Amino acid sequence: MFEILILLLFALSLVFCVIKDFAIINALVFGFVLFLAYGRIKGHSFKSLLKMCITGIKQMKNILLVFMLIGMITALWKASGTIAYIISKGSNFITPDLFILVTFILCSLLSILIGTSFGTAATMGVICISMARAMGINELITGGAIISGIFYGDRCSPMSTSALLVSEITGTNIFNNIKYMFRTGMVPTIITCLIYYLLGRGNLSGDVDFEIINAIRGNFNLNPLLIMPAAIIIALSLFRVNVKKTMLISIITAGLLAYIYQGESVADILTYGLLGYRSDNYQIDKLFHGGGIVSMINVSIIIIISATYSGIFEGTGLLIKIKDKIKNLADRTGSFFATFVVGIITNLIACNQSLATILTYQLCKGIDDDQTLAIHIENTTIVMASLVPWSIALAVPLSTLSLDHRVLPYICYAYILPVYTLLMQILRPGMDKYKIK
Repeated sequence: MFEILILLLFALSLVFCVIKDFAIINALVFGFVLFLAYGRIKGHSFKSLLKMCITGIKQMKNILLVFMLIGMITALWKASGTIAYIISKGSNFITPDLFILVTFILCSLLSILIGTSFGTAATMGVICISMARAMGINELITGGAIISGIFYGDRCSPMSTSALLVSEITGTNIFNNIKYMFRTGMVPTIITCLIYYLLGRGNLSGDVDFEIINAIRGNFNLNPLLIMPAAIIIALSLFRVNVKKTMLISIITAGLLAYIYQGESVADILTYGLLGYRSDNYQIDKLFHGGGIVSMINVSIIIIISATYSGIFEGTGLLIKIKDKIKNLADRTGSFFATFVVGIITNLIACNQSLATILTYQLCKGIDDDQTLAIHIENTTIVMASLVPWSIALAVPLSTLSLDHRVLPYICYAYILPVYTLLMQILRPGMDKYKIK
């Protein structure tokens, strides 16, 4: 089949870039040219193909704006001391037998608050893995708990780029999605917590080195009011205030707190929002450096190129024959199982979570209503990206934490959520339907 050959060539280009350590954008550009060539072979003019690309990009305009806001909020939460305050207070709850469990919980909470797996790995994740190494706790188990936690919020935070992407491409309300994600994730979360509690018992040896924690406490004025930017996100999200407005209010609040409590100048605050946070203290800079609008440029380019695929696939019908096979699979096994299988394949070939998400939706569109499909994607494609070693979604956190693929067996949440959901579909058919409100 010609269409399968085209997709296979694209998949091989992605694998080649991973093996040769080339930027994934190279493969995405190759894919763009490849899919344009397919469109021309099928008789579409360059003008019509350009319109298809623009149509796909227009679907992403809101999320691209949110990406810019996420970059700003990440930097200003660092500058204001909000993340430092959360880490400092959270570290007080880490006790020997509960270390692994609390690591998962803290990373989950922070990832819900800031909506970024990379940002959580670079802050709370680094703290937890550093403490684990200082305490003699198994770093692979700790790494698994960290990655489970960072993807917990990556899946269901109102500020998560992946959650926003799913909301945009499916045309669903993100707050409805979050409600259903918490509902479907409740039992898997409890099971994950139990497993990490059992894994964590008896793993402590040695004394705790609080050098990093002390550096945070010594370089930030940790006033309780610093929690306000995070509290604003939670409060306004509960009242379903528009995500962009919510984030903008949090950004302004964080900027004011940075000025009042951390002594940052207005010029520095604006610079942080654009270029990312920097500190003169080596330890603090190593831990918190980054964020800002510029930090979202690369992922925005990936989204834009991937969005053109969406328009081309839709306009040329490239995926129609493949979609027919997926529809047949869904009719026999259920829409969740079909999404589960497609999610595994797209994650294996896409190498980045955003493209895997777009491909999964394009291939599964029509096997169920969009609200149900949105939750299926969240419970499969989004979390399973953390199990693919060559995917950017896992490679970056592993690099940040100085870990390798041996951590994979301990990323419990990414296994438990899709498998539990699949089991529930088998035992209780029809329970995987979510009403559109």
